[in-house]
Amino acid sequence: MNRNSTSSNKGMQGPLHSVFPSTPAQVSSVEDLFEFICSGPLISKLGLTSEMIAESIDKWISYGLLLCRLFQLNELFLTVPQKARFYHYYIPVFIWCEDKISKHVSQFKDSEDIPPLVIGFSAPQGCGKTTLVFALDYLFKATGRKSAMLSIDDFYLTAEGQAKLRETNSGNALLEFRGNAGSHDLPFSIETLSALNKLTKEGMKMRLPRYDKSAYSGRGDRADPSTWPEVKGPLTVVLFEGWMLGFKPLPMEVVQAVDPQLEIINKNLEAYYDAWDKFIKAWVVIKIQDPSCVYHWRLQAEIAMREDGNPGMTDEEVKDFVSRYLPAYKAYLPTLYAEGPNGSDPENLLLIEIDEGRNPILARSSKKIKVGRGKRPMEEESTVEEMEGNIAKGGFSYKESLMGSAYLEQKFMEDLQH
Repeated sequence: MNRNSTSSNKGMQGPLHSVFPSTPAQVSSVEDLFEFICSGPLISKLGLTSEMIAESIDKWISYGLLLCRLFQLNELFLTVPQKARFYHYYIPVFIWCEDKISKHVSQFKDSEDIPPLVIGFSAPQGCGKTTLVFALDYLFKATGRKSAMLSIDDFYLTAEGQAKLRETNSGNALLEFRGNAGSHDLPFSIETLSALNKLTKEGMKMRLPRYDKSAYSGRGDRADPSTWPEVKGPLTVVLFEGWMLGFKPLPMEVVQAVDPQLEIINKNLEAYYDAWDKFIKAWVVIKIQDPSCVYHWRLQAEIAMREDGNPGMTDEEVKDFVSRYLPAYKAYLPTLYAEGPNGSDPENLLLIEIDEGRNPILARSSKKIKVGRGKRPMEEESTVEEMEGNIAKGGFSYKESLMGSAYLEQKFMEDLQH
């Protein structure tokens, strides 16, 4: 990708056409879509020009159709927020990932085994990272590439290990439940990620670990290995997501000023680079404007669960739950956003700032984004839950791809339940 160019459709010469069968009305809609794509906040960040988008418009359309199939939406009647979710967010990130994979592959000779590219997705809880990764995984598989999804949740200590951690750190609310640094099985992480790196040939396969958050009355335990999904080589990409991926240890006086209980968390972080971050060769960091958004997103999830007739936390329980993560956010997010993840290469880092509606925005710009000629601005409206619900109605399932049961909306609502 050309990182020195900017997005503009002024250089566009002649009409825009698609090889898809079309009537004049449909051609007009393709031109509108082109204009909409070019208005996206990530286009210039990715180094894409209007000419590049015009040349690849059929690819954009095909990716959009695949996402409509996944989320059970009619491509002819997408709302502006739905179009923005696909063409301003998911597809641009997918194209960025494809570019990083191509550059990764080019580093190896024809005779060499090519390990999968591990892409890390660092994003606060509830901001939609699980849905983004799920969409990317679907696009990779639908276009013939083998991919694997992992979450830092999959590496939590077993119930027994968590109980020992709680006992050892009695009185520290940040380690009372799973979530913060220290509550993960790091040797198991190294073993799993090392094995995935070796999944380079046909016939090779392994099972991906999964964590059962419902076990032991919600305290959780590692899922039975018989339920773990199987992945087969040769793998192209590993999509590894988590709320604290890339956090760096800070000077002790910095974390103590935020919360004295972070002292042991900060010490525990020293071992996380070798266990997680050193395996990640490309990074997508989703930046939020205010950590308090996590509380509001969690509250939205609980309200939705109660409205669906499922048990949910009270407002006070949500406040207590999120309070166990806010100290880490306040301490580590500023450095993550300013310097990038631990050990990251700026050339392989995509920083995406989102608003309270979980939509990408232009840095230091208005929260309203103009979309094409004479069209209304994109509203700050989230359609994540709406689209996930459509997956469930259509028979698609996030957890079918992970464990063979349940559905995406449940996983999304559980995204904060560490």
